[in-house]
Amino acid sequence: MIFSSAKIPAQPAEQAPDGSEVRPLLSLAGGSMAHFRLAAGAASKAVCHRSVDELWFIVAGRGEMWRRQGEREEVIALEPGLCLSIPAGTHFQFRAGGSEDLAAVAVTMPPWPGAHEAVFVTGPSVSRCGITSWARSARQPSTRLPVPASPGAAHARHAGTATAILGRATADRPARR
Repeated sequence: MIFSSAKIPAQPAEQAPDGSEVRPLLSLAGGSMAHFRLAAGAASKAVCHRSVDELWFIVAGRGEMWRRQGEREEVIALEPGLCLSIPAGTHFQFRAGGSEDLAAVAVTMPPWPGAHEAVFVTGPSVSRCGITSWARSARQPSTRLPVPASPGAAHARHAGTATAILGRATADRPARR
């Protein structure tokens, strides 16, 4: 394999199963890299990956990400400079703040195998995370939701800053890309 270089494409190449825009960058045998963007005020679909691990680096915007592994669950504030991991099997969902798009560069290991990789799951709930649910149906387009004025408030597991459940997805139905 020879080395290569790439710039972030001006237009997205596709939409990820979670609803975010994808701009693929480079790929090697051990992993691939892409730029992801979610519009201001939008929430992704809650998904988990069957076999790939991901590392995300937030490059622009603010928002929140919910992650769950078994009984461990958290909502973390997203801001430029934050790096986070999403191991295979982790349920996750994210949303962008209301005033600017959220953008991240992510490394997927091994490389993204295709749309069958993502599975829709049920998103966060009041009883488990201490926040009003922002799960939404896998069939609905990205939905604009209210976001707290302070992204750090999400880390403290605030209540009542998002809208009620908009829908649920089936945990064993593969996502479409």
